[in-house]
Amino acid sequence: MSTAIAVILALCAAAANALSSVLQRRAARTVPPDREFSPAVVWSQVRQPAWMAGIGALILAFLLQAGALSLAGLTLVQPILVIELPFTMFIVRWMFKTRLGRREWLAVLSMTAGLAVLLSAANPSSGEQIPDTADWLLSTAATAGGVAWLVAAARIGRGAHRPALLGVASGACFAFTAALMKESTRVLAENPAALLTTWPVYAMVAAGITALFLLQYALHSGTLVVVQPALTVTDPVASIVYGVALFDDSIRLGPWVIPELAGVALVFYGSVKLSQSPHIRRKGTQQPAR
Repeated sequence: MSTAIAVILALCAAAANALSSVLQRRAARTVPPDREFSPAVVWSQVRQPAWMAGIGALILAFLLQAGALSLAGLTLVQPILVIELPFTMFIVRWMFKTRLGRREWLAVLSMTAGLAVLLSAANPSSGEQIPDTADWLLSTAATAGGVAWLVAAARIGRGAHRPALLGVASGACFAFTAALMKESTRVLAENPAALLTTWPVYAMVAAGITALFLLQYALHSGTLVVVQPALTVTDPVASIVYGVALFDDSIRLGPWVIPELAGVALVFYGSVKLSQSPHIRRKGTQQPAR
């Protein structure tokens, strides 16, 4: 029963994330191009009602995700969040009264089938291990080093490389945020009074803010066609790594790796095709008439 509830909460979190992505992208299009890699990117959007509504949806998604992670492991919850992009398509269809074409439906089917194949093959189960200080220090150092390298490469890159690298960096930070969220929910369950006096919750906030900033820079430097596939695939894959390494979550390996990679490939293919949809590229991001 707890696993079923976790799946439902994860699906609701994906829907809230989708709404947040659409609203934030609309606000990002109003930022002047000369403000890249500047705090002004976020500051200029705070005054946008669409951006504030998007942040509200993001907070709701955060709470739903925390609820899911309190009931199940990273290796189950995070991959479900890739359904965010199909939800994005349906939200765009609802908000702008558009019709989905054959390409969009095939892309949705590809992502849904890919997720089903990945989860069925991996058969993820939550571990009982509690990470120690050394585990967290090593994972933090690896994450910070990898993200720093990606951001440095993005700063000197041009064209589609910049938003793609920033999308990967943002996805990795969101995955690490989820790992810290998982640890925070454990602390909350064991001793609610100790939550605000222990480090995981503050590290989670810092990682989440970093991920949010990176996402804003990614959306400002490129289109969803480039950013969303990188983000969509990086988050669940990195989360599976964190789940196995930190919490001893288990997935099936050996010959099962082949269908697992096939599932990831289907998710990536569907993500690329949905990001190329004119409904997301134009209808989902255009600004209302002034």
